[in-house]
Amino acid sequence: MGSGPRPSARPSARPRAASTTRVSEPFDPAPVPFTSLISAPAVLDALAQRGYVATTPIQSAVLPYALKGRPVIGCAETGTGKTAAYLLPILVKLMAAGHTDSHTHTRALILAPTRELATQIDDEIQGFAYHAPVASVPVYGGVPMGPQERALEAGVDIVVATPGRLLDHMRSGVGDFSKVEVFVLDEADRMMDMGFWPDVRRIAEMMPTTGNRQTMLFSATMPEEVMRFADELAPDAAFIQVGSSRGPAATITHEARIVSGREKSSILARELRRERGTTIVFVNTKIGCDRLARQLHQSGLRAQAVHADRPQKERTETIEAFRAGRVKVLVATDVAARGLDIDNVALIVNYEVPRSLDTYVHRVGRTGRNDATGHALTLADEGERSYLEDIEKAFGLQLLS
Repeated sequence: MGSGPRPSARPSARPRAASTTRVSEPFDPAPVPFTSLISAPAVLDALAQRGYVATTPIQSAVLPYALKGRPVIGCAETGTGKTAAYLLPILVKLMAAGHTDSHTHTRALILAPTRELATQIDDEIQGFAYHAPVASVPVYGGVPMGPQERALEAGVDIVVATPGRLLDHMRSGVGDFSKVEVFVLDEADRMMDMGFWPDVRRIAEMMPTTGNRQTMLFSATMPEEVMRFADELAPDAAFIQVGSSRGPAATITHEARIVSGREKSSILARELRRERGTTIVFVNTKIGCDRLARQLHQSGLRAQAVHADRPQKERTETIEAFRAGRVKVLVATDVAARGLDIDNVALIVNYEVPRSLDTYVHRVGRTGRNDATGHALTLADEGERSYLEDIEKAFGLQLLS
């Protein structure tokens, strides 16, 4: 949340779809005091208590438009403060004149790709709205629907949801979404990668078409399909890009090694014993995730696995143990690449080379966040060399010495 490095690129307009008007306006991405942008006392008190003084570049760029109710499409690297860039304008709007404690209908709807991210966004809301009469609820699968139904039927200002579970509620007529004033898609490209795009489109079609609904879409990368959908949702949105639209953050160093597949786990274990900080190890399958976590644990390392087939309670406990330092190594599938927002992760290991460029960006983006530095190590067997070469070429990296 604090001030960060200046972006590597000025704002730029994406290629326009034939039927849309793409707006890309000049802005100053330098850090500015939150007090120069926000006047809501409750929000400023929460920012001050959490030690947030100045904006990050993406916040400097987005907040002047979002606070005025403008639709926004924001593209920036992971760990740059995109969540606050849309949450703060929502809270300012909710606390404006006329807001009451009745919470009769949902005024802001935020979609996120994973349960972990939905929970973390809701935690951020609770922190920013600590002094305000704002109610929110996270809605996601893997847990009973009853408590969520009761919260939605009682009325809640902000709903943070994964697409599938929210669509289940909406189809059952649970909750009042007829007066949504702000609609946010967070990590839109990840929702597309995970196959949620049809559900996202159905939810958007069920949103009210009248009134002055504000739409905001944020992500680390912007594939053309996402941009086309953004054009449909908000054809006059201000497109704001800070830094590279695809590459990893400049705060991350990169390394790769070609090793025998049979020796990967022992090489990884030796590397992890030398690492003093916490590490996230990414694998491509859930079965491989569990197997590697067991191997590392048997070698004496405090390692646990997290993936989509683990019960939600167990996933939450594992992540909290990792955040607290009780677990040193988290072995994860890509479901965690977007759902985890943990500061001070020292090392990211690609135990298996990701098969797409965007996945590489999202994995390594779990380190080097909020101005901190981080390191990404990729262990590849000879058969994965071509994927490494693709990553090197796309991002201008020198992975192999």
